[in-house]
Amino acid sequence: MKNIPVAAMLGLLFTGLYFLAAIFAPLLAPYGMAQIVGDVWEPSSSRHWLGTDSIGRDLLSRMIYGGRTTIFIATAATLLSFLTGSVLGLIAAVIGGWVDQFLSRFIDLIMSIPTLIFALVILSVMPVTIPILILVMGLLDSTRVYRLARAVAVDINVMDFVEAAKLRGEGRIWVIFREILPNALSPLIAEMGLRFIFAVLFVSTLSFLGLGVQPPQADWGGIVKENKDGIVYGIPAALIPAIAIATLAISVNLVADWVLNRTTSLKGGRG
Repeated sequence: MKNIPVAAMLGLLFTGLYFLAAIFAPLLAPYGMAQIVGDVWEPSSSRHWLGTDSIGRDLLSRMIYGGRTTIFIATAATLLSFLTGSVLGLIAAVIGGWVDQFLSRFIDLIMSIPTLIFALVILSVMPVTIPILILVMGLLDSTRVYRLARAVAVDINVMDFVEAAKLRGEGRIWVIFREILPNALSPLIAEMGLRFIFAVLFVSTLSFLGLGVQPPQADWGGIVKENKDGIVYGIPAALIPAIAIATLAISVNLVADWVLNRTTSLKGGRG
């Protein structure tokens, strides 16, 4: 603990608090997610710590449940994108040839379309459910992970310990998962933090545009949309979820930077 920088400690603290609040949301929220408990946009009070929203629901409860939804979707989409993108990127780098060319050109084609526009087109013709959101976000974001994983794997693939493994007769699966992957973890872990932040912003943007998490379910982007009209009257209900999104993004970024600094050197082969 003594070797952890102050910035990383703060990042770990806030990230941990957000994830704990998401896990224990039903125990922490004073009211139900969609329960109307007061008047419209009541100010903060002992009964409603953050006041109420545009239709009289407790804003603190909405924030806690909204954080749970936002973090769950972002985490699941990030894991899906890394599972898909990393595996395909490593396979393309090791096999090479027409497999590499086909995957790389297909990824270039997908990336040529702006991600938000692509997602809006898909979600406009499909039922907007949480599994569909995770699938769309994860697969679209896996293109970025693929590019990184392939670039890192191409460099590692020509190193001496990888060549030695090939000369020993090790198969491609061994080379990918026992030689290349452990040495590619550093940039991939750092990128995972950034992709998680992107996923949080992405799902919040989709919800703000009406094609993300659907009412009465809550997520931070949707809470901003529901309360945006109150800003004109000086009501901060829409700013609270925006602050939560910003602090979560900064916290995860601080942790990712610290992890990257601790794992920058290549580990070498397992022999």
